Amino acid sequence: MEARRSGEMDPVDLLVQIVVGTVILAPVLWLAGRGLVGKEKARLLDAIWIVLLGTVIGAVVGAFISGLVAALIMFIIWLALIKHFFDCGWLMAFAIAIVAVIIFVVIVALLALVGIGLLMFGI
Repeated sequence: MEARRSGEMDPVDLLVQIVVGTVILAPVLWLAGRGLVGKEKARLLDAIWIVLLGTVIGAVVGAFISGLVAALIMFIIWLALIKHFFDCGWLMAFAIAIVAVIIFVVIVALLALVGIGLLMFGI
């Protein structure tokens, strides 16, 4: 098997990231957005677009930049996507991101309590 060079994007890996991210992250992001900006501004389709675009842009950024700089750029891009699609300000986008992380951690903890871990899904 040929080893991939750093910075190359594998289309299959990207597709898997998009599907898994959409299934797992979009509902969590939608719930957080709905709780903070309301159901009129935070729609499930908006959350799906945020995850889809964030994943694709993250793969592109990761192909050219790595380390702390890439993480900072992606953090700002994710906040910008939340801000745009949920029609809110930067501070509210940050709050939605924090609440989404908390919801995700609670869901993972509950799944772990019943014996379903993320390793089962290959994450």
